[in-house]
Amino acid sequence: ANYPNPFNPTTSIRFNMGETANAELAVFNMAGQKVATLVNGLVGAGSHEVTFDASNLSSGVYFYTLNSGSIVETRKMILTK
Repeated sequence: ANYPNPFNPTTSIRFNMGETANAELAVFNMAGQKVATLVNGLVGAGSHEVTFDASNLSSGVYFYTLNSGSIVETRKMILTK
């Protein structure tokens, strides 16, 4: 989950890993273009939090996707300026 949502210009994204694994946390725009990669590599088990700074992006709806092998989760967030 991310908070705050809607956000301007930063939001914190929290996620949990059941085990240590390679993971990618990426942000996409409505057109499906990747606009940021926040995590890409080995992530330990447990709870994690990363900050997404969207000050260089336009207002609108974005999606963040956590991909860790067999698990893919996508959530929506809204940037309001």
